[in-house]
Amino acid sequence: MEHLAWYVSRSTGIVSWGLLLASMLWGVLSATRVLGRRARPWWMLGVHRFLGALAVVFVVVHVGALILDGYTSFGLVDVLVPFASEWKPLPVALGVVGLYVLLAVELTSLAQRHLPRTVWRQIHLASYGLFAFATVHALAAGTDVRDVLVGGVAVGVGVVVALLSALAWVARSEAKEPRGAASAPPVGMVPTAPSRRSVPSGG
Repeated sequence: MEHLAWYVSRSTGIVSWGLLLASMLWGVLSATRVLGRRARPWWMLGVHRFLGALAVVFVVVHVGALILDGYTSFGLVDVLVPFASEWKPLPVALGVVGLYVLLAVELTSLAQRHLPRTVWRQIHLASYGLFAFATVHALAAGTDVRDVLVGGVAVGVGVVVALLSALAWVARSEAKEPRGAASAPPVGMVPTAPSRRSVPSGG
């Protein structure tokens, strides 16, 4: 029981990263319509939001366990103010910034109906930066990633997410193109109405 807070902080940190990964992949796959071009059912959005909300819960527990753990001697200021920690300042600061980005994404998602779509979209796109910050934070500050297997999996997953994110970006760019631009016939090939023949008058 002496090291309970340490084990909780480690496990919740890994689970939080995994939930962020699952939420990111689910969102990217939905955006690129890899699962099909039909309209997305309501439960797909529900799963995406559930994963994000669950990630918030585990991150909060992760931060609380770090404060209770005596190994690094984190205080409330250390986990809430970037670069306030003397232990690995940069990786910890990335984790702190990632916490605020995660809260911003989740809170604006809850208030999506009351926000302009452009505002919500720009904040939601910060999820890509959030996952990058969380990955660097885990690799540089986490103790479990010192294992070659765990570190390799983290790097490999990061590459996959980056590729899928690029695919989603391309898909969104193509979706913005006018639908009629590709199907419009070239100039000179537009069919014209048949000319009416003059009917000679009798006489």
